[in-house]
Formats: sequence, C-alpha cells, structure tokens
Amino acid sequence: MITKDDRKSKTRKRHFRLRKKVLGTQERPRLSVYKSNKHIYAQIINDIESCTLASYSTLQDDLESTWTIEAAKKIGEALAKSAVSKGIKKVVFDSGGNKYHGKISALAEGAREGGLEF
Repeated sequence: MITKDDRKSKTRKRHFRLRKKVLGTQERPRLSVYKSNKHIYAQIINDIESCTLASYSTLQDDLESTWTIEAAKKIGEALAKSAVSKGIKKVVFDSGGNKYHGKISALAEGAREGGLEF
C-alpha cells in the first residue's frame, strides 16, 4: 500500500529528474504546473533570469469547482491568453513531477487551444 508520504516523495523524485532536462529560456519559457489538494496553479517562468512571466490559478477565477478537469482546462486557456498577449507563443511543459494524465493533460490541452505551442 502506498502512503501519502510515498506519493509525495515519488512526485518529488520525478520532478527533480525532469528539471535536470527542462530549462526555461527567453525564447521558450517553462510552463510549470502545481497541484494542491484543492487548487491548480500554473505559471510561465524564465529560468535564466529567474522571473515569472505569467501565472494563473483556480484562486483567481470564479469557478463552480476548483478541482475538476474542466477547471484545469479553463486555467490552461486563461494562462495561454495571458501569455500570448505578452508575446509568448512557445513554451516547454513541466508537469511538476505529476503524471501527464487527467487534470495535467487537460491544462495542457487548454493551453494549446489558447495558442501556446509545446
């Protein structure tokens, strides 16, 4: 049986392994996703300058439910709209150690529909 601590440690290990390969630059910033128990957070980061270029979460939007696949898709679309207005079109996707499934893939789909390429 996998306990909560085991899941967190596995997620952290996956994230460290992923971050060795993924780097956000000025031309292609990193789209980072974080899931908490109730909310989903996404931000676009330039790692070279250590600055956040755009961010969006379920806290900022008036959603009926903050923990659904539909909410994740809306967050992706809103983040993409914000990024495109700032001139960002290409990004590198960082799932934050989470498996590319469910809410994470829905957020990525929403970002693609909003105009981001990755």
